[in-house]
Amino acid sequence: MKTLKLLSVLFIFCLALTTTAQTAEEIIDTYIENIGGVDAWNKVESVKITGVGKQGGQDYPFVATFMNDGRSNITIELPGTSMVYQAFDGETAWGMNFQTQKAEALDSETSLNMKNEAKDNVEIFLNYKEKGYSVELLEKTTWEGTEVNKIKLTKTPMMVDGKEEENTEIYYFDTENNVPIASEAVVKSGPAKGATAQTIMTDYQEVGGLYLAHTIIEKFNGQTGLEMIYETVEFNTEIDEAIFKMPKE
Repeated sequence: MKTLKLLSVLFIFCLALTTTAQTAEEIIDTYIENIGGVDAWNKVESVKITGVGKQGGQDYPFVATFMNDGRSNITIELPGTSMVYQAFDGETAWGMNFQTQKAEALDSETSLNMKNEAKDNVEIFLNYKEKGYSVELLEKTTWEGTEVNKIKLTKTPMMVDGKEEENTEIYYFDTENNVPIASEAVVKSGPAKGATAQTIMTDYQEVGGLYLAHTIIEKFNGQTGLEMIYETVEFNTEIDEAIFKMPKE
């Protein structure tokens, strides 16, 4: 009888674990539902964000425009002028040279990597399976005192010095609100190669029935590099598509 009772208790305990444990897929599905739902986000064709970037004690007003087909333009305001920090026309990435004040195409590898990730312009986890991405629930842990689910996102491999490399990011989902509050990835190329890049996402706000973070902090190896504060967010507003094309001399 004691053995039977013990087995019954163990069975009930295991059943409780089975029914309450979440998978990575369920966490992502709940997140998308929490921020407006698949149908609503699939109707987003463009996102236009105006805000202020804070770096090195300076404020840089910016306008960032993202299309659901991958095109993008980030323009920043500098004293006495504005310039395209980075843009992508669907095939070629480009930006303004700060010294010459002329538009220059970025290297072909950067353009290819941007093209592969252009489908993330609207929301990185939206339709992630259709993008060929996969998610894996690693563990429940804490992020700066907040209990989080740790999820590994594996995306399309990226090109680094002519070779394909694994392209993964770690996301930390607040267990109470089921939204990501931070992400981490190792920088694969450039001056910061090998550093851990962290993105902190806070101040989720509703815009037209959709929710997104309005404060983004970028860190490298724990040191704050850039803070972006969104002042306005507009979905499906009229966009001058000429902003995505690199000017010709």
